[in-house]
Amino acid sequence: MPDITWEPPFCQDSGNCFRIGTDAEGNAHIAVAGSEERHITDSMEALRTLIRDIKAGKADHLL
Repeated sequence: MPDITWEPPFCQDSGNCFRIGTDAEGNAHIAVAGSEERHITDSMEALRTLIRDIKAGKADHLL
């Protein structure tokens, strides 16, 4: 497993908390806070696209 540097949790008003992390290989990781051992890994660009789409209201059903 790569060494992941996790950022502080990001929490919505409803209490859904997520953490975003990166590793030395340039991969991005996202996990529910407290469950970092079970995370999704993808490219940095894929994670940026997901975040942009969520902010634009295109994927709010995921949250």
